[in-house]
Amino acid sequence: MATETKKAWWQDASVGLDLIRIYLGIGLMVRGGMFISQPEVLVDFLKRTHTWLVPLALSQYVVAAHLCGGILLALGLGTRLAAAVQIPPLLGAVLFVHLHDGLLTAGQSLEFAALVLAMLSAFAVFGAGHLSLDAWLTKRNAETQGDLETDVLEAHEEDPEHAHAHL
Repeated sequence: MATETKKAWWQDASVGLDLIRIYLGIGLMVRGGMFISQPEVLVDFLKRTHTWLVPLALSQYVVAAHLCGGILLALGLGTRLAAAVQIPPLLGAVLFVHLHDGLLTAGQSLEFAALVLAMLSAFAVFGAGHLSLDAWLTKRNAETQGDLETDVLEAHEEDPEHAHAHL
């Protein structure tokens, strides 16, 4: 029988990924807050698309995705969805806003936007790690289900004729 030894938190690689997720979530939330407090920054980015409808419609989506998605990402709650809803704005930023600037510019906007897009894609696919509300809720639900199954088995042992009523 193999016994599992619990690693110290600094030896667990998923803690590093959780810290990156938390930092990314806070950064996106701050970016959403900046877009609210300084809407001209977002409008300036979106004007580069050269249409009138896109800036109007997308500005609302970008702010909501960054604010709400950033908070959820930092908490690790609904991590896959929180990351996935932010992929379209980042994809748009990479393709339509920063791509024409090119690589290796002083601001490195394209590189940074692509990095954030890659990280969001990874969290959308793999989800959160151990330091997240997702993990806590999963563990809690498993414990609750285990307690429920134990109660059903005990009821079945006590009264086999009516055990189906406890399912």
